[in-house]
Amino acid sequence: MPTPTREQQEEILKNSDVAGIGAHCDIDTCKQLDFLPFVCESCKGTFCLDHRTETAHSCKKAGSWLSSLRPKAAPSSGAAAPATNPRRSLLAAPCAAPKCKTTINTPTQPGVKCVGCWKQYCLSHRLQDAHDCKPPAAAPMTVAQAKAKEALANFNKAWTSQKSAAGGGGVAAMFASLTQGRKPGNSSVAAVMKMKREAKGDEKVPPEKRVYLYVEAEARTTTAKLPKGTFWYNKDWSVGKVLDLAAKSLQITNVNNQGNDEEKRLRVFHVEGGRVLSFGEKIGDATANGNTIVLLRGLQMTELIE
Repeated sequence: MPTPTREQQEEILKNSDVAGIGAHCDIDTCKQLDFLPFVCESCKGTFCLDHRTETAHSCKKAGSWLSSLRPKAAPSSGAAAPATNPRRSLLAAPCAAPKCKTTINTPTQPGVKCVGCWKQYCLSHRLQDAHDCKPPAAAPMTVAQAKAKEALANFNKAWTSQKSAAGGGGVAAMFASLTQGRKPGNSSVAAVMKMKREAKGDEKVPPEKRVYLYVEAEARTTTAKLPKGTFWYNKDWSVGKVLDLAAKSLQITNVNNQGNDEEKRLRVFHVEGGRVLSFGEKIGDATANGNTIVLLRGLQMTELIE
């Protein structure tokens, strides 16, 4: 079967469904229909596979696409272009020395914080004898802090004066009654060994993490079905967690998580330390093996306890 001429091919394509597909080559002597034509990046012309290169179609703008990708040359002037400034740190600040103009906390100039005056200096003024080092002034005391400090002083004064008085009233007398006439927990090796045999606690706590304590309930402020016991706790547990476990062990009603009524809340009094422990501190930091803690209810001096 003879090959159809170009005119016959075009006529066939016009009458077929693929007439709108592809494009003709821009070369006048070719005009071949290519279903996947190539576009020259330099002259933007459309070409077939055989004429797709700039050399094959004698591109009038040969190489222009490559030159557009190159950076523009620097201006041919005698003055050099200014260097780009390095990124400025958000913490950049002048040296705290009054007469120093150095900017610190930059990539080239680190800042050094003085442990005496808590100001930052450059490397030349970092030492205390190289700048006027003065301790920072204490922040003014708030009204609440001043009130708590005064209340604590009055409380300590009352406690000291009533500690040896029999039948005294109030919180100071109650604390004195807890410490007066009471033998502190025996922390001797024999006593601790005996505690370890008698104590109860969570078996999951490793032996090296345990602190062994005598736990009691103060009779006048707490009604307990089991007035005392010996237990071990994890040294890393908070006083608040130990209080919950101790109250459960002694079967004491614990409503600490049900409201802020200080009249009903339980507190932990450390006999050897002579103070009420804060809920957030670790029991291992405040007590030692053989110490005694007492559960109290009804303390209303929150600013002194916390």
